[in-house]
Amino acid sequence: MVNDNSAGNDKIIVTEEINTIQDLKGKKVAVEEGVMDDFLLSLALEKEGMSREDVVIEPLETGAAAAAFAAGKVDAVGAFPPFWLTALKQKGSKELISSKDFPGAIPDLLVVTEKLIKEKPEQVQALVKTWFDIRDFMAKNPEKSDEIMAKRAGVSQEDLKLFKEGTEFFTLEQNLEAFSPGDTMKHMPFAAQKMADFMIKVGFIKKVPDLTKILDAQFVKTLASQT
Repeated sequence: MVNDNSAGNDKIIVTEEINTIQDLKGKKVAVEEGVMDDFLLSLALEKEGMSREDVVIEPLETGAAAAAFAAGKVDAVGAFPPFWLTALKQKGSKELISSKDFPGAIPDLLVVTEKLIKEKPEQVQALVKTWFDIRDFMAKNPEKSDEIMAKRAGVSQEDLKLFKEGTEFFTLEQNLEAFSPGDTMKHMPFAAQKMADFMIKVGFIKKVPDLTKILDAQFVKTLASQT
């Protein structure tokens, strides 16, 4: 199941003098290698006919990367909440691109083991249903929901509102679309291959798994047929 997509919460933050992706050429970019904001950077560079080889990658854990950027040690940083708040503390810094520019590129997913699906499919089905029950609660009780989520995330409710703006929670219909074949990042079979190729290239994984066994739409399809 797709819980949500990052729709702006992942950002490439740059110094004042950088205004385009092309301006990143030869610049130091701090990212946590092989994970989502490195992937976002790669997609942005690829769109402009560039690659990671055109920039100087500074491999740092995301919190350290944001701190390095705020301290003026690098020219750009890829970060997710709450770390881009730290990055934006540098005077003149700004967002160059975000996950909003690449719908589907950074999904949050509910994943279970194949063993659990085989042995307790009814519990997996209940888990999927529970998520949408929670989404219904969030829609009907926004203030209480924000209070719970802010406490759980360890952020203020004001900051939570910022992060929610960059999150697109998925409906059942969007889940069905995401599991379907297609040629854009909105379609997980396509996106999974794109992500796997990226992770191979940066050495994050050694081989591409059998992607046909990874995506299983049976539980969202069953729930959709019951509603």
